[in-house]
Amino acid sequence: MLNLAVNLSMIFTEVPLIERFALAKQQGFHAVEIQFPYELSIEQIQQQLDQHDLDLVLINVPAGDLMQGGNGLAGIPGKEIEFALAVKHAMEYASSLKVPTVNILAGKQPLDADLLPCLQTLAENLKFACDAFQDENITPAIEMINDIDMPRFLIQNLAQGQEMLEVVNHPALKLQYDCYHMAMMGENVLEGLQENIQHIAHIQFADYPNRHEPSTGRINYPKIFDWIQQSTYLGYCAAEYKPSQHSQDSFDWLKSYI
Repeated sequence: MLNLAVNLSMIFTEVPLIERFALAKQQGFHAVEIQFPYELSIEQIQQQLDQHDLDLVLINVPAGDLMQGGNGLAGIPGKEIEFALAVKHAMEYASSLKVPTVNILAGKQPLDADLLPCLQTLAENLKFACDAFQDENITPAIEMINDIDMPRFLIQNLAQGQEMLEVVNHPALKLQYDCYHMAMMGENVLEGLQENIQHIAHIQFADYPNRHEPSTGRINYPKIFDWIQQSTYLGYCAAEYKPSQHSQDSFDWLKSYI
């Protein structure tokens, strides 16, 4: 089964965020994700979801200064209180908007910090977040991000993601699997899905190496989508790419799946 969603943070950026819900519906989507929805109120988002009959299926926990080039929150010693407040903020949105999965970005190893304390901090913060989200029946996920786009990211490849799952050892914690990031790290995208699907709560996709829409690069998405449809995976597959053209003209790949 292929449950498709579209990322409103990277696609339809020609218009303000609040206008992107309508464009997602026009393209035939029934679900959307937003990296950081916090520029809009819960009420504004709910109104858009209701108006366009959409589900919001993924958001991120606020990540501090990560997206502005900083180190972020989750794996940074000394920022535990700030991270706890970020979890609370994400919880308010996810609970109110019935978001099933919340992604936690690990952050980057500071230049003046050793790796081990960062990973220990990340593990403890993830345990805290897992307990909090599990109480609300929300699935927490961690994402592997390639070290070319984001140098020093604390979880870069599948082996590191698997190891963090083992260290945290919490039944609620899952992986967010971004096909583009895995390709950038030299992983076999399809094999990675096949070998880890039981640990994956959410899939994102863009082509490699330019992170544009499917069919613009080297990843065989028809083969990947066909396997997902035949698998036991029941989560969402979200288009999270940088359109190579106007967003509304970048959906040729979608015609076979709606």
